[in-house]
Amino acid sequence: MPVPSRERVVALLSAHVAGPGFTDGDLDLEDVTVSKAGAHSVVKVIVDRDSGFELDALARLSHEISDILDAATEFGDTAYNLEVTTPGVDRPLTEPRHWRRARGRMVTVVLGDETIDARVGELRTSEGGTAELDLVLRSRTGPTLRTVPLDAVTSATVQVEFKKPNPAELEMAGGVTPGRFDPLNPPEEPVSGDEDDDSDDESR
Repeated sequence: MPVPSRERVVALLSAHVAGPGFTDGDLDLEDVTVSKAGAHSVVKVIVDRDSGFELDALARLSHEISDILDAATEFGDTAYNLEVTTPGVDRPLTEPRHWRRARGRMVTVVLGDETIDARVGELRTSEGGTAELDLVLRSRTGPTLRTVPLDAVTSATVQVEFKKPNPAELEMAGGVTPGRFDPLNPPEEPVSGDEDDDSDDESR
């Protein structure tokens, strides 16, 4: 019996991920892929939350997801490998929650015909109900703030930073979302949104 389709795995997990009984709650199911790897199938589940993940929390989550999939009759005795991970740094920022979680990170933003490098600031709703995004730009005289409508963003991706940023830029951006990757104080172990994904593999 083949492994269920991606759509079925999403349906199986979606009902549980948002529930209060799931590991630490407040989870978003960002993506699911189902692929073949020799005699096995690989089910990759990408999750995220505002406060990020430590390795032990991601391991617990992997066991819970494994239990859900093992209980699904569609899998039968089919062998599969489960990988539970967080979004990589190259994940495009497409949803308001992505911007909220990327506060303080350096990004490449396409605004129509214009491409800029900026640090992500606050995401808020204007008095007229429009989602607006603060972007911190570098200049010779110091960081400056530019506010753009979120729907003006054509595409955006987080940059990998190889040196600590200007603290003044981070301050103008409103700091880093608590629990997320802090470029001024990078963790010893990778966390959600860091350059290396957290993952936990289980085989059945």
